[in-house]
Amino acid sequence: MSNAIKIFLPAVISFIVGLLLTPLATHYFYKYRMWRRVSRNDNLPDKEATGFAKIHDDKAETSTPRTGGMIIWVSVILTLAVVGIIDFLFIGNTANKLYFISRRETLLPFFTLIVASLIGLGDDFLQIFGKGKWTTDPIILRYIKIGIILILGMIISFWFYFKLGQSSLYIPWHGFVNLGLFFIPFFILIMISLWSTSVIDGIDGLSGGILSSIFMSYTLISFFNGQIYLAAFCAVIAGSTMAFLWFNIPPARFYMGESGMIGLTVTLSVIAFLTNTVLLLPVIAFPLFITSLSNVIQIGSRKFRNGKKIFLFAPLHHHFEALGWPKYKVTMRYWIVGIITAILGVIISLIS
Repeated sequence: MSNAIKIFLPAVISFIVGLLLTPLATHYFYKYRMWRRVSRNDNLPDKEATGFAKIHDDKAETSTPRTGGMIIWVSVILTLAVVGIIDFLFIGNTANKLYFISRRETLLPFFTLIVASLIGLGDDFLQIFGKGKWTTDPIILRYIKIGIILILGMIISFWFYFKLGQSSLYIPWHGFVNLGLFFIPFFILIMISLWSTSVIDGIDGLSGGILSSIFMSYTLISFFNGQIYLAAFCAVIAGSTMAFLWFNIPPARFYMGESGMIGLTVTLSVIAFLTNTVLLLPVIAFPLFITSLSNVIQIGSRKFRNGKKIFLFAPLHHHFEALGWPKYKVTMRYWIVGIITAILGVIISLIS
C-alpha cells in the first residue's frame, strides 16, 4: 500500500500541477506567438501539397502554439518541488517519503528528460523565432538534430556501460545476452529509432494519448520489477502528459512540438533499458513504431519503385485521414490500439 501511494500520489499531483500551470503557460504562448511561421504544407512539392492540404489545416498550424510539450517536463520539475515540500512538512518516516529521484533508478532518465526537452525546445524556437530557411525545418537542421541526439545517446550509453555496468540485452523467454562494447552503438540505435517516432505528433490529441498509455505501462512494469522510484517517475510523466492532453484534444489549444516529443521519446529509450524491456518496445509502443515504420516504407517505396507510394500519405495517421476517416476517429482508434498493446507489453514482461 505504501509503495502504491508513493507511485500514484505524485502522478495525481503532476496532473493537477499541469492543469494549474497550463493557463499561465498558454497566456505566454499566445502573447509571444509561439507557432510555426511556415506551414509544413509549404515545404512539400506542389503535387503533394495539393493533396495534403485537403487533410491538413494550414491556418491552425500557423496560429496554434507548438511548445505545449513544455507543460509536461515543467510539471515534472514542479511536482518534484511539491513532493519535496510535502515530505519536509508532513512525512517524517524516510521509508514513506514521496520524493522519487534516486541515483540508481531515476537520476539518469530525469537528466535525459530535461536535456532532450531543451534540445527540442531549441528546435521549436528556431521554427518560431528563426529567420529565413530555419523556419522551414531544412534538411541541414534535421542532420544537426540527429548529430545532437547521437552525442546525447553516446553520453548516456557510456553511463550505462561504465557507471552502471550494463552491457547485456534481455531477450524474452531466453535470458540475458552480453553485448560487450556493442551495447553502446545498440543503445544509440534504439534512441535514434525512438526519436524518429516523433512523427506521430500530427493530429490533435494523438501523441498525448499514446504516450500516456506507454508511460503508464512502464509504471506497472517498473513496479513489478521492484523499481519503485522509477515507477513513480513514469507515473509522474504519465500524469503530466494527461494534463497536457486535457488541453490538446480537438480543437487543440497548443501542440506538443519537439519540446515534448524529443524529451519523451528519448527518455523512453532510457527507461526501456533500465527495465530490460528494449525488445518489447515494438509491442508496448506499437503505435509509435508502426507510424515511424510507415514513413520508412513510404520513402523506400518511392526510391526503389520509381516514385510509387504504398500509402496515400505518410505517416500512417495521415493515410487514414486521406481515406476519409475524421481526425477524431483516427485519434481514438490509435488510443485504443495503444492501450491494448501497452497492456500486452506489460503481460509479456511478467511472463517472460
